[in-house]
Amino acid sequence: MTCRYARRYAPLVTMPATSPTTTDASPPASLSALADATASDTALRRFLHGLPGVDAVGLEARAAALGTRSIKTTAKAFAIDLAISMVDLTTLEGADTPGKVRALCAKGVVPDPTDRTAPRVAAICVYPDMVATAKETLSALGGRDVHVASVATAFPAGRAALSVKLADTREAVAAGADEIDMVIDRGAFLSGRYMQVFEEIRAVKEACARPGGDAAHLKVIFENGELATYDNVRRASWLAMLAGADFIKTSTGKVAVNATPANTLVMLEAVRDFRAAGGPRVGVKPAGGIRTTKDAIKYLVMVNETLGDDWLHPDLFRFGASSLLNDLLMQRQKLTTGRYSGPDYVTVD
Repeated sequence: MTCRYARRYAPLVTMPATSPTTTDASPPASLSALADATASDTALRRFLHGLPGVDAVGLEARAAALGTRSIKTTAKAFAIDLAISMVDLTTLEGADTPGKVRALCAKGVVPDPTDRTAPRVAAICVYPDMVATAKETLSALGGRDVHVASVATAFPAGRAALSVKLADTREAVAAGADEIDMVIDRGAFLSGRYMQVFEEIRAVKEACARPGGDAAHLKVIFENGELATYDNVRRASWLAMLAGADFIKTSTGKVAVNATPANTLVMLEAVRDFRAAGGPRVGVKPAGGIRTTKDAIKYLVMVNETLGDDWLHPDLFRFGASSLLNDLLMQRQKLTTGRYSGPDYVTVD
């Protein structure tokens, strides 16, 4: 399969197919090999519009079919724990307070106080001004393995000058953010100013660096509901990956249409094809609207079927969610005790 996708995309990126013996320890020089596609605005436009079009009917049918897969009890228990470990527990409200962030951190470190075997979440996601509070709280609770993610770049609209977006990013990184979730300029993208979006992502990526070589991981948010078409979602995925995104993310959770199985599948396929063409492994984060265990498991099945076991890890797949964790915990208790918990079993975020 890998060779087939490498052959399909190799002419587009002007590079040889990836050798089957290539390992992550010594990956191909993917960024330099893909440089031709980003050499100029014309080259980038030609590349993005040369990507195969998305068959919307086929895509939605496949996403729906994957959503019908059933898993047995043992596998379900594993999937629930895996999903918990992939949650970016999030609060992004104007009314956020240090107390609310501290409470969220406590829940992320010990999701179920009655069962310490429940895994910790992947990250706590907050606004830049709450990063220091989250970092200090996690350290005090012994949760240093829980990352702090911060939205930046004038989230959620992204309507600000680049200098403001970079200052936003640097502030979050300086406060200790492990991950930055940036939003692309959808107006520029939809106007066809692809190089402007590419250069902005590259600039934010550089702003994620810290003295000494360490850098916050960069998640690039598309706001799929505003991109309107699956072809645009595919183009945005490739654009962000070419610019150096560590993760690509569906949405902010602040618009009517957020993550859907179909638009997430487009992104998963883009990640697969980018990897097959010689690029590095890139993570995927659906966000917004994923509230139930059943929904989360559908996404995990889709990841496994599209990208394989390697992506079933918090380093490469996340859920941007707040209420999802509550349902995962209740379903987890149901599997353990045989009964559903009462309404006061989990905290209300």
